This record gives sequence, structure tokens and C-alpha cells, in this order.
Amino acid sequence: MTEQNLPIRTVRTACPHDCPDTCSMLAHVKGNRLIGVSGNLDNPYTRGNLCRKVAHYEERVYAAERVLYPLRRIGPKGSGEWKQISWEEALTEIGYRWKTIIADYGPEAILPYSYAGTMGVVNMSACDGRLWYRMGASQLLRTICSAAAETGYSYVNGWSGGMDPEDFVNSRYIIAWGTNLSSTNVHLMPIIREAQAKGARFVVIDPFRTRTANAADLHIAPKPGTDAALALGIANVIFAQNLHDEAYLEAYSVGWKQYRDRCSEYPPETVEAITGIPRQVVIDLATEYATCGPSAIRLGYGLSRTVNGGGMIRAIACLPAVIGAWGKPGSGLLLSTSVHFPLNKQAIKRPDLQVPPDSQSEVHWGRQTPRTINMNQIGSALLELSDPPIKSLFVYNSNPAAVAPDSGRVRAGLMRDDLFLVVHEQMMTDNARLADILLPATSQLECLDLLTAYGHLYINLCQPAIAPLGEAKANIEVMNALANEMGFTESAFKEDAEAIIRAALDSGNPRLNGITYEYLQEMGFARLKTEYTPALFFENGEGFRTASGKIELYSEQAKLDGYEPLPDYYPISPDADMNLSEPADYPINLLSPAAHHFLNSTFAHIPSLQKGEQEPRIWIHAEDASLRGVTDGDLLQVWNQRGKIVLKAVISDRVQRGVAWTPSLWWQNDSTDGKNVNHLTSDRLTDMGGGSTFHTNLVQFSKLEGT
Repeated sequence: MTEQNLPIRTVRTACPHDCPDTCSMLAHVKGNRLIGVSGNLDNPYTRGNLCRKVAHYEERVYAAERVLYPLRRIGPKGSGEWKQISWEEALTEIGYRWKTIIADYGPEAILPYSYAGTMGVVNMSACDGRLWYRMGASQLLRTICSAAAETGYSYVNGWSGGMDPEDFVNSRYIIAWGTNLSSTNVHLMPIIREAQAKGARFVVIDPFRTRTANAADLHIAPKPGTDAALALGIANVIFAQNLHDEAYLEAYSVGWKQYRDRCSEYPPETVEAITGIPRQVVIDLATEYATCGPSAIRLGYGLSRTVNGGGMIRAIACLPAVIGAWGKPGSGLLLSTSVHFPLNKQAIKRPDLQVPPDSQSEVHWGRQTPRTINMNQIGSALLELSDPPIKSLFVYNSNPAAVAPDSGRVRAGLMRDDLFLVVHEQMMTDNARLADILLPATSQLECLDLLTAYGHLYINLCQPAIAPLGEAKANIEVMNALANEMGFTESAFKEDAEAIIRAALDSGNPRLNGITYEYLQEMGFARLKTEYTPALFFENGEGFRTASGKIELYSEQAKLDGYEPLPDYYPISPDADMNLSEPADYPINLLSPAAHHFLNSTFAHIPSLQKGEQEPRIWIHAEDASLRGVTDGDLLQVWNQRGKIVLKAVISDRVQRGVAWTPSLWWQNDSTDGKNVNHLTSDRLTDMGGGSTFHTNLVQFSKLEGT
């Protein structure tokens, strides 16, 4: 039978990309060729719909940029001159180079860099631990995305657990705060639309009028970095009007009266002066939030990516307690659901493989455990670290040459002649082009994995639909092969994906009752076992994981960690590494949130998705444009002391004066002048959690000379 006459078979799988929706998918295959994908109609949350990014996943699987065979660089770094080699040659060379580096500098001279091309339990979580623990390599602080938000949130509730997203249908007042759901959490929008149809009021708080804001009943645009003042002002109005739930606060919170006193410092007129939001809007927002419930907040990570981001999240996280919203249908707050999945993390990451402390004094240059390096500062680490320097970087599940801040320094570090750069990658990305050894990686449809979610309560099995293209191998296969090449004999390095998945599900937690590997093979997904559907967390004040077991509006833990025990607003200070004589030198705060058609730099090479984004552009206010003689469609040079890039101007009232907006993230190679927005972003860290500060990015712009 010819392939053309073969029947189409359907495989239950799932999307592993860095998105809260984690869609249940069906892959449609003829022979060994993927002919298309569709959403799984059986999943009650994703409901058979796929976002535009993955709806034609075959374009990614068979992309022209696909890496199919191991390659060795034979020309200068970045020249694109390669020689195809065998896997045996590649592994032998990597093993030899690593053993030499360890002998000369110690294992900390080797650094893994990853996050988060796949969110899989096997091909992300297990691969981020096992091999590197056993080797004693430098550890990576993977804080580029959520660390600041989770830290700020945890000072209030003790962890980042929150509402069941399916419970938003029962809400009557919904705030989407710092998140563009229509582009980054698309399956929550139909639930919110259903709530709106039942009478719910939908408010979006975002400095830019996004697609989500266009669907809202009210859009509120605070100045970037001022959201903590708005949150404290909302609480101020609620207390002043005696709309707070005093019985709830007395029973289930710590320090609410001290917190009330702090909020008294933020009356509506003060909030207006800080945020730019009219005082009456602040009053109305607070009054409606307290009286039109059930009230729910969908809180995004985007606003945490500022220098004061952790503190802003902390201030917002206090609000549900003020009105007693937790543990009731349709009420509360959602940041992430990831902590609700009770997998066996020890079996996944295997921290027991770390070299015992009593033998580490020589291995780690006098340190008891390997050093940790913040991924946001990879450029500085590659260029400045010593004792020992980073001599080899192993990159997987990431494209740091495009996605890491301060790209000029990142690229300079990656271009070092003495850096042995190994990249395991699906596509010929910006980072892959700079590799010394480039290894081909499987796509999601060519490997087995288990997927939890940070936007719902369903666990998915990602089942392979086709055989690996070319000689591509899954991450876990490569990690095990490298462990073998290094001479590591532990049984963990013989475990395949299925063994890891089975161990992950074997946690003994009742929320996983009946969710077996076999069940997932048959059904494709399963919902966590909860008492109610939608789930109700924090009923009767239970489930908060602070030291007190209550909501801590006054946090002794924050005080111990060097922060104010009460939430507060801290203005954004100028970026210290820019040596500004006057802040007016760079008067525009450039925001670079997720594009509608890209996911970080993933999918940014797909022609049909590039067409959707058109080209690298920047949205600017008409007054800012007029001051510089800029008209719509002009090419602009946008710069600060870190670099200069070229973007096309879009003059729009969707952005406020003094703020600009450019959706990310184009590959450097496809950008107008070979540089994307991260040539301007800083590797400065957030106030809490060591997170990224992409949205504290002060720039200047003008019309490009000669255009």
C-alpha cells in the first residue's frame, strides 16, 4: 500500500510549550508523516480549540530550519560552516572536552542553560536535575519567568496556589491584571465570556490596550511599575467605606490592622498622582470589587518583570483577603495552578545524585555545594565569572542568544573562542548558529512526556505520533547518553521516559488517585481529583502555607528576608548600569510582552506566523511621535546605553504618553538590523526572587537617519 493510500491514524498528545493552557491535542498521521493537528474535544478546559501558534504544528515539525543531524562547527563561530558527524563522534568529543575541563577547572566550569522550550516532566524537569547533580556542574537559577511573582505572592499566602480557572464562570466581577489573556491564556477567555453573558463585569488593568482590553467592560491603564500603589489604594477605599470582611480578616489573616494603616497612606488622590488613574476610577474600581462579587482576579506574570515586580504582586495578592474572597465559588485570585500538581519531584529530578557534601571540598573549590548562576545574567556570567570561569555551556530548551536580556553581552559571551558551546536544539536558532557541537532534538510529536499545567488542573500525556526525524533524540536520551560517556553508572541514567513518568505519578497523593500511566495512554488527559469541580481551595481559611497558617498581610518572613513586613509601593529607580546623568535622557519606558503569534522565540521562524506579526514594530503615542517628527510607518532607531535597534513606528492611542510597546520575540536573525529588543533590556534583577526586569527598559527613539 502506498503512503498516499494509508489510513489516517489519530494519536492523543498535548502541547508542551510555555503557556498556561497546555492543550490536549490530537495528531493526525499518515504513515510516518504528520498531516495536521487538532484540539481534543473531550477536554473540558481546552474544549477542542488550539491557539494560532500550534494549530498548524506540521509547519514547525517540517520547518526548513529543522536540525536533523549532529553537526560540528568547522568555520568561525556564527559562520554557518558545519560538518555532519555521527552521534558517537559528538558524544565522544563532548565527553572528552568536559573531562578535560573538569580536570583543569572543576565541574563548576560547566553550566547547563535551559528554560522553557518544553514544560515536560521528562524533557524539562528530569533533565534540569539528574546529570548536572551527578556531575557537580554549576546550577542554573531558572528565574526568567515567574520567580519574582511567586516570591511576592508567597509572602502573603505561603505558596503560589490559587483559584481553579474553571471557577471564573461563577464570578460576577473579574479583573485581568497585567495579563493579555487573548494572546497568552486563550482558553480562559471563553470562560470569562460565559461569565460576562451571565452578567459579570470584566476589567483589564494593563498599561497597553491589548486584545484582551478590547473585550473588557473597562480598561484601566496605570503607569508601568505603579500597580502596588493601585492595589493599596483599592484596599484604602474598601476600608474607608467599611466594605471589608472584618470577621474573615480576624479569623484567617495576620496583621490586618497594620496593613489597613499602611493602606491609609494611599488615598485615591495619592494613587492618581502615582499611577495616572483618575481618583474616581480608583474609587469605583474598589467599590465594585468589594460589592459586585463573587470577585476574582487573574494575575499575570508580566507586571512582575519590573524592578519592583515582586512587591507589586505581593500588594495585589492581599486584596482577596480584604473582602473575604478565598474559599468561595467564583472568588479569589489565580496566578498559577502548577503547585497543585502533586507529582513525585524527588523521583523526577533525583537530588540524591548530588555528590555528598563530605567529598565536595575538592570538587567545588571549597564550596559545600555547586555555585548557582542566575539565568538572567548569563551574559555577565560568561564574560566576568572566575573561580572558575564558565568553560562550557550546554543549552537545551532555550535560545538565550535571542531571549536573554542584554543580548549584546550574551552574544559576546557566546562568541568566546575558549567557550565550548554545545546546543541541543530542534531549529537553527540564533543560539544554535553559534554552537561548537549542534545536536538534533525531537519535537513534541516525536517523544514521550508528561505535562502538568500552570493554567488549569488537567494532566496530559504527550504521546509520540511519528518517529524522530533524521537522527533527532529527545532530551532525556541525550542526558542519559552523556552520563554514560562521563562514566556515570547510576541506575537513574538507564531510566527512559516511561519509567520517569510512572515514578512521577507514584506520589501517594489522593489528587492523583486513578491517574495511572495506562489511563493516560488511553484517555490522553485526566483532571486532578478534587472534592468539587470547579475546585474550591482555601475553604474555611485552610491551605495557606505561611508559618502562621494564615494569610500574612504582615509578614515576619519578609522581614527576615530583608523586606518591609508590610506591602508598599516603591518607585522604579533608574537603571544603575546606565549611569544616567538625567533620567530624561531616556524618557520612554519600552514594554516587550508576548506577541500574539510567537511564544517567546518559539514559532518566530514560521513564515505564516511571521506574516501575522508583520515585522518588528513599536507602538508609540502620537505626542511622543510628534515631538520627534515621527509619522506612522517610519523606521525608528530605538536606543539606550546597552544598544540600538530598528523598529517600524505604529502611532496609536492604545499606548499612553511616555510608554512604548513592542511585541516579542523576533529572532535576531530575522530582525530589521539583526538585533531584537533584548539588545536594550537589562540583566538587572527584580526586588524579589531574582527575576527578569524586561519591562523596566528606559529608551530614546528617533526617526532612522536616511529614511
